[in-house]
Amino acid sequence: MVVAIGFEGSANKLGVGIVSDGVVLSNVRHTYHAPAGQGFLPRDTAAHHRKHVLDVLRRALDEARVTPADIDCVCFTKGPGMGAPLVSVAVVARTVAQLWRKPLVAVNHCVGHIEMGRLVTGARSPTVLYVSGGNTQVIAYSQQKYRIFGETIDIAVGNCLDRFARVLKLSNDPSPGYNIEQLAKQGTKYVELPYVVKGMDVSFSGILSHIESQGREKLERGECTAADLCYSLQETVFAMLVEITERAMAHCGSQEVLIVGGVGCNVRLQEMMATMAEERGGKVFATDERYCIDNGAMIAQAGWEMFRSGQVARLEDTWITQRYRTDEVEVTWRTD
Repeated sequence: MVVAIGFEGSANKLGVGIVSDGVVLSNVRHTYHAPAGQGFLPRDTAAHHRKHVLDVLRRALDEARVTPADIDCVCFTKGPGMGAPLVSVAVVARTVAQLWRKPLVAVNHCVGHIEMGRLVTGARSPTVLYVSGGNTQVIAYSQQKYRIFGETIDIAVGNCLDRFARVLKLSNDPSPGYNIEQLAKQGTKYVELPYVVKGMDVSFSGILSHIESQGREKLERGECTAADLCYSLQETVFAMLVEITERAMAHCGSQEVLIVGGVGCNVRLQEMMATMAEERGGKVFATDERYCIDNGAMIAQAGWEMFRSGQVARLEDTWITQRYRTDEVEVTWRTD
């Protein structure tokens, strides 16, 4: 039996999770919320993580009913993410590993999402749509790498939604994307927006600029409501994501889609993806907010896989990086 503890702090979610041989023993999270209309700044987010990390760690150990002696490896998010929050949590992970005399495992945040999704849903070898505030990628496994088939060429889809939520002055609690989703359910009128798919890649910055300017003017003239704009934005950007995911499925001969990342909680995205998959005779796999939103258990699960396959980091190699691509990771734990 191998017990892994994972530390996550790449953005505004601070998480510590403990897993053992495919079983989640604990998954404790604390979120930093910026004021309405504002995004979370690296400095403030890092201060939040430093303030709460020891309490979250203690709660995770208590919930899992384990002691430091029971832990086999300490896993942490190496990147990608925001620099200051990543550093604040990595320092804690390094300190804990040295105090407990445990090996360190440096985990790619994106791979953490994928491995947690595979564990929770049972998807075997799916085409993965990874959608969050900082990342948008279509991924498939091949020859011990997670290959990126398509991605955003500018901002992530979650960032697009979050920034429009700021324009509308929506609350950041529990998240701006969630509040966009709830408001979109009240929308009845589709407002045409740019649809930007470039081969297998997508672009969201132009859509955001358009809806911020043209959408606001329509709103002021009474031609639509805020709910209509949220509905229109979701329908447009999600249709783009479904298109490139279907193309990747066709290329890979896949019948499974796994949606991971914070935006993966969006029920409308899951519905649209399910419609596409069913028409192809396929199936969609998704997780709920416990695991699709950044959490420590996903880092522990990916680290557990890495540790068992011999991937352990030297202390001098446990630096963090804001840019750490999914396809840079050697997936030594998969042979299929």
